[in-house]
Amino acid sequence: MSDRLGDKVRLQHIADAIIEIRNYTQGVSSKDFVSNSMMKNACIRQLEVIGEASSRISDELKNEYIEVAWRQIIGLRNLLIHEYFGVDENVVLAS
Repeated sequence: MSDRLGDKVRLQHIADAIIEIRNYTQGVSSKDFVSNSMMKNACIRQLEVIGEASSRISDELKNEYIEVAWRQIIGLRNLLIHEYFGVDENVVLAS
């Protein structure tokens, strides 16, 4: 099955998710972030979106932008999706 969405749309999903995370966390301390489960969960969801969109970016674009840590971004998505009970809040905070 071919992917109906192209790189441009995927990159827009990534940009939108980054903006959402910034909006959620602007002016929020690390302590407040960790204690606010709604904010934490909202940020985790946006990180999942970033990882999923990144996993569907074409190899051509990934090879053009080798400075982007594509594997780590996708790996974080996999961690968040599959290890949800073991997600370290500090990993989310650092992302």
